[in-house]
Amino acid sequence: MYCVQEIAPAIVWVGGSDKRLERFENMFPLPKGIAYNSYLILDEQTALMDTVDSAITAQFLENVEHVLQGRALDYLVVNHMEPDHCANIEELLKRYPDLKIVGNKKTFQFMEQFYTFSKPENYYIVNEGDELSLGTRTLRFYLTPFVHWPEVMFTYETTDKILFSADAFGCFGSLSGNIFCDQTDFEGVFLEETRRYYANIVGKYGPQVQKVLSKLAQLEINMICPLHGPVWRENLSYILGKYNLWSSYQPEKQGVVLAYASMYGNTENVMNMLASKLSSKGVQDIRMYDVSKTHSSYIISDAWKFSHLIFGSPTYNMSLYHGMQALLHEMAALNLQSRKVSLVGNYTWANASIKEMTEIIGDMRKIEFIGEPLEIKSAMKQEQIPQLDQLVEDIYASISTSVSAAQPSLAKHNAM
Repeated sequence: MYCVQEIAPAIVWVGGSDKRLERFENMFPLPKGIAYNSYLILDEQTALMDTVDSAITAQFLENVEHVLQGRALDYLVVNHMEPDHCANIEELLKRYPDLKIVGNKKTFQFMEQFYTFSKPENYYIVNEGDELSLGTRTLRFYLTPFVHWPEVMFTYETTDKILFSADAFGCFGSLSGNIFCDQTDFEGVFLEETRRYYANIVGKYGPQVQKVLSKLAQLEINMICPLHGPVWRENLSYILGKYNLWSSYQPEKQGVVLAYASMYGNTENVMNMLASKLSSKGVQDIRMYDVSKTHSSYIISDAWKFSHLIFGSPTYNMSLYHGMQALLHEMAALNLQSRKVSLVGNYTWANASIKEMTEIIGDMRKIEFIGEPLEIKSAMKQEQIPQLDQLVEDIYASISTSVSAAQPSLAKHNAM
């Protein structure tokens, strides 16, 4: 049976959730599943904002047909050509052969790369600022390349001032009836997964996000409708503020993330000592992760949140431990920057971990190393306690003198 909700007069959410999917893009764990959003506008002409993943095709098509009530579908706007949002284009063309597909030139290039159909007679190509009248409503298109694919665009509905934002402002996690952020405990349920989604999916493209935020600042926006996660109709300044922090690589909070690799527990012991001593100094909300146990997406998400990072790793086969090497390379690929970093290395006969961690992290932008790297030979010894204590002092002094970023507050009810 159909499952739809009206988000504004004659604009209906026709998406769905997949609570069974284990991994997003076959990489990122989804303990709470994922939502795929699509929105149908009913005017003199009808327009559908994107489709959904093939996993929920049956539900999606039933939703669309129910809302249309026998009417034709006139337009399909493709804001993003990633398969989790465009898997049903061909199915819609079979049902509505006169359907006009709205996209930019890159949209249709990707469409014909992914699929075997070619329907140029159905293509409606738009450029920056172009408008499409549906009758009483008008859609305006903004090209937003590399947020987070090169063909991405946003669609702005000018009457109710609704922004259909593709993957921007979305998050991991399925929906459970409540499709609006203000209907949920957003900070308790969705914030961590919004940050994890941003850091791992969009994070590399901070400069492009900054350009888009500047473009959006010129618009009056009453609602943001992303392709994943809940819809924003209140406190838009909150999520826009978060995106401004994340895309400018500013930490949200002064604090420490400790990520380590440990084969037999000796490196882990040093990291526990560091964490305990930092806590005794008054540092709060310390996060600690074993890179062999925790998926890198969670560690990267917290690296986006906190100001200080401590990495600890043994040397393995004359090189850096595999899990730590993969984590640091992923952080570098995602363009993480403007963090303060301390290092702990461990070795028995060949010392490589500190050198390799320094090289990888040193190539990242605006990284400040705090304190002297602490090098352990196999296991921590009493005579090295003064070195560890000095590293704790250096990290604490750095945290204490840093200025916290201003935080967007959900308590403020500000619309654009």
